[in-house]
Amino acid sequence: MLPIDAWGLEPLLDVSELAGYLGVPVSTVYDWRTHGKGPTAYRFGKHLKFAVSDVRAWVAEQREQA
Repeated sequence: MLPIDAWGLEPLLDVSELAGYLGVPVSTVYDWRTHGKGPTAYRFGKHLKFAVSDVRAWVAEQREQA
């Protein structure tokens, strides 16, 4: 289960946190956005945020079949 903050919301990652978690450069995250790939993001003004549940779902979708 995801940790919930005092507002009852799940955590959000910024671009650099997402890149660090996935082990890719920040520029790769922006490239994915340009090409309609990567996890779904929320935009707050000029800031992009990624819900942990969306990141987990996207990562699960990337698993290759053996």
